[in-house]
This record gives sequence, structure tokens and C-alpha cells, in this order.
Amino acid sequence: MEKIKNYINGELIAPIKGEYIDNFNPSKGEVYSLIPDSDEQDVDLATKAAQAAFPAWSKTPKEERARILQKLARLIEENLDRLAEAESRDNGKPLKLAKSVDIPRAAANFNFYATGVLHYASESHAMEDMAINYTLREPIGVCGCISPWNLPLYLFTWKIAPALAIGNTVVAKPSEVTPFTAYLLSELCIEAGLPKGVLNIVHGLGHKVGAAITKHTDIPVISFTGGTITGAEIMRTAGPMFKKLSLELGGKNPNIIFDDCDFDKALKTSVHSSFANQGQICLCGSRIFVQRGIYEKFKTEFVAKVKKLKVGNPFDADSNLGAVVSKPHMEKVLSYVKIAEEEGGTVLTGGHQVHLEGEVANGYYIAPTVIEGLTFDCRTNQEEIFGPVVTIMPFDTEEEVLMMANSTKYGLASTVWTENLTRAHNVAAKLHTGIVWVNCWLVRDLRTPFGGVKNSGVGREGGFHAFDFFTEPKNVCIKL
Repeated sequence: MEKIKNYINGELIAPIKGEYIDNFNPSKGEVYSLIPDSDEQDVDLATKAAQAAFPAWSKTPKEERARILQKLARLIEENLDRLAEAESRDNGKPLKLAKSVDIPRAAANFNFYATGVLHYASESHAMEDMAINYTLREPIGVCGCISPWNLPLYLFTWKIAPALAIGNTVVAKPSEVTPFTAYLLSELCIEAGLPKGVLNIVHGLGHKVGAAITKHTDIPVISFTGGTITGAEIMRTAGPMFKKLSLELGGKNPNIIFDDCDFDKALKTSVHSSFANQGQICLCGSRIFVQRGIYEKFKTEFVAKVKKLKVGNPFDADSNLGAVVSKPHMEKVLSYVKIAEEEGGTVLTGGHQVHLEGEVANGYYIAPTVIEGLTFDCRTNQEEIFGPVVTIMPFDTEEEVLMMANSTKYGLASTVWTENLTRAHNVAAKLHTGIVWVNCWLVRDLRTPFGGVKNSGVGREGGFHAFDFFTEPKNVCIKL
């Protein structure tokens, strides 16, 4: 059985204590590799390597940094099949999704920030009394990057690419649930010629490795994507240490469908935005609000389409949904179906574990689930489920749906379907979310700010916003 290794100071090494934890294939429900059970000793070793590499890397011409990162992007593209297969096996997502989205986006992240750093500029401000101010933006040092399990390589590279491009070094922790593509990336980093210590990848449990990164005195910057509870714990630890923080957390995203929408587009996209990656995307629309005039028609056709979705082996080309990421997560998602029923909800379709045959008979599969008849403020509609479960509710007016949509403690993303331009602008302005998609979903321009409000996070990623986060501004004032 293959043992994943840490990537520290340019080398693939075993954890210091030599201890490992099981890595499960969720589509089969079985262990297929072992993950380093690293701790603060491994994090400290990685941090020392990153500190030692920082002076040279930060002074490396940006053109050279860009060249290395672009080579890494090319290697990701050349290893598309290998990486996609590893991602599907590790996460349970359909192979076709990993091939079309996850791995290409990982390469795009490196390409985007490698070229973006060549065009990143700072401000200057001339004063009337013959003085000029200009801003220097300098890399900070060692950055701690902690990424989640739902889009493993995609979101891992989303953090480390801008940090490295702008001249920082990194100690990174991929999710212990889906570590394999980060391990393969470390092999590609060696092939690309990334200098030793510039990127260090430490595998292990969150309460060991993640906590050690968060509290390490020589890691002044933390970028985290994951659950809101963990984000709050990171803030409690890092806040008093005055660390720079970026937290991209949970979501409970509304999908608002007005009766003047393009019905067919809204219907088709809503199925996709509800159940892509088994609903395990922080941007999925988990609360569907439909204006009463088209509610019954939309509900009927939506449920009909959902019933046609195939839950199957992630490696089968015709599978629409694969396995959820783990057995505990499957049990959590299914527990919310029971809660919904206790709250008076009616399961229109799904709501149960799917038992397949053959080699995937023990996998963690859930039927895509649609629930009706719940109040907007019940637990099912207020708490993040993060699985293939959506609720559907009617509404009458803009004011009513805005109240319901904004009622949760989250505010990451939202989707609005209407052909009325005035209504689109008005509703978008009043939604308490960091992202609003109008007549589309998951259309991503990497230059735009990404992040949420309320309990969905602190700060923004994306574009030059990421460079701003991973640098420290210094104002220089010169009297002429």
C-alpha cells in the first residue's frame, strides 16, 4: 500500500515520528493508501525550510518566478489523466468532472498568477505642496495555506499560486481526506525546478498540522478555506498573534427564480448548481426559491430531471453523481434528511443512501434529494449540509424572497433568474452575499474578488486581491 510523503525543503520525506493514517477511496469504502500523521515537529521543519528559502525567492526576478510556475502549470496539463484519476479516486467525484474542471483549473491558477505578477503595480499620489507618495508592496515571508477536501487540487493551487508568484514561501496543508493530488503536485514541483523550501507540503490531521501552522510564531499569514467552525478556531488562535488572515468559509446559498425567467435555462442550470460534485461545492445553491406563478411547474420538472440523474461509479462516463467524500460525511448529510422530515418537510425525491453493486458496493453514495414544505428559518434551511440535498420553496414578492434569502448567518454566493434588468440590479444589490450570479452559475473570471460576508468568511481571494493579501504595503513619501 502506497505511503504518501511530506514535501519539505525540496524532498519527499516520511513524517518525523513515522506514523500514518488511513486514506479511503470513498467510491469503494476501502483504504487504498496511507497519509503521514504529521505534527508540530514536521510543521516546524517545513517552516525552517521556508524561512531559509524566503530571502532568495523574494529577490528572484518576477520573470523567473513566473517561468517556473508556468512550467509547473504545463506539467499539470501534461499529467491531466493521472491527476484526474487520482482526484476522482481520492474524492469520489466523477472522473469527467475532475478532467474538465478540477485539474484544468489547477493549471489555470498557476498560469494566471504567474502572468499576473508581471502586471501587478502599486499606487502613487502626488501632493500639491511638491511631495509624492508611492506604495511598495513587499512579500511578507512564510505563508500558511490550508485547503479543503471538496476541490482538492483546484483550491490548493488557488492559494499557493499567488503566494509563490508574489515572492513568499509557503507551508501548505491539504485536507487529510483528499491528499493525493497535493502529493503528486510535490513530485511535479521537483520536476519543474522549484527551489528547495519555497513550497512545503505537510500532510496530516487538522487538529495537529493545521493547528501547528496556525499557531507557529514564524508563519505571519494564514489563508484558510473550510468550515466556519474551524475558521472561528483559527481566528481565536491567530487573532491575538496579529496574523494576517483570509478565511473562506461555509455557505447556504439561495437560488432565486422569478416567474419572468428563461424557464428552460433556469431549470437546467438549477439542477447543475444543486448537485454538481454531489453538492459538495461551497457555491452550490442549496435553497431554491421559486416565484409562486411558476412554482408548481418548476417543482414538477425539476424533480423529474433530478430523478434522471445517475448515481454511480465515478469512473463510469455516464455517472452524474459519484460518492460523497467519506462515511462520516454521508451519515451527516443523511441525518439532515431526518431533521427535515421532523421539521415537517416532504422528500420529493432521494433522501436515502444508494447501494451499488460490484467493486463499489461499499461506497458512500447518496441519491440527489429535493425537500419541500419547510419554513425558511428551520434548521434544514439555516445550517450548511454540504451534500446532494436541496430545499424548494415558493415566494410572492421581491421583499419576501430577499428576507428569506438573507436570513441565514452565511453570505457566500447567490443566483438570480430574471429577464427584468431593473429587478436583476435591485435584487443583486440587496442580497447579502459576496457573489451574485444573474442568469448563470459558476461563471468565474479569475480577476474578480472571491469571498463571502457574515459567517462565510473574512477577506477576498482572486485577481490582484490575492496579491494584496500576500504582500505588505509600505508608503514612501518624498518631499521634492
